[in-house]
Amino acid sequence: MGTPHNEADKGSIAKTVLMPGDPLRAKFIADNFLENAVCFNTVRNMFGFTGTYKGKKVSVMGSGMGMPSMAIYSNELFAEYDVDNIIRIGSAGGYAQNVKVRDIVIAMATSTDSNFAAQYKLGGSFAPTADYGLLRKAVEAAECNNISVQVGNVLSTDVFYHVEADYAKRWRDMGVLATEMECAALYMNAAYFKKKALGIFTVSDHLFTGESLSAKERETSFTDMMKIALEIA
Repeated sequence: MGTPHNEADKGSIAKTVLMPGDPLRAKFIADNFLENAVCFNTVRNMFGFTGTYKGKKVSVMGSGMGMPSMAIYSNELFAEYDVDNIIRIGSAGGYAQNVKVRDIVIAMATSTDSNFAAQYKLGGSFAPTADYGLLRKAVEAAECNNISVQVGNVLSTDVFYHVEADYAKRWRDMGVLATEMECAALYMNAAYFKKKALGIFTVSDHLFTGESLSAKERETSFTDMMKIALEIA
């Protein structure tokens, strides 16, 4: 029957789903990395595909921008389609001085300015963290392929254009490597549903140096990140 946002039949989505924010990046991965890829979703043009990579069944689907969008799609994948693992592969803005454009950052944990965790009524601050097994495999896959990665804390923010001039600096001063907009919701959904999640990011721009990649480069050039995710799928 599908869901309000996903027309896929049960069983047509793999146990592991790679989730870029951009649905066109999902199509790029399906076209260039998966064998016998079949499109399972076109609702709202949030494309999803299932194929095989080195003989393994793998799905890839866009999540859209922001935690509300990621929360919807990852919730439905975990709860309605029996997905076990979601690996977010997205772009991020660099914060730390040692993080450069095109570097790969793996999110061991996510800080956030979102109120998403309030729904759980925990009476404190929840720390969204990656699944250690996926994290370890991702680092090992990067090492085996001679791909350099940095592992640490990222910021999942609700605000792309922030009015406070020193907002990014304050997070950088706390050791945050980079910022993006979805991972905290993914990690919290995974925790709630007792599933596994990991965020892998390519730095597309740097908030302090001014370096930046074009939209087309962001769509098609993040192949090292994609390879790491596919190797651990």
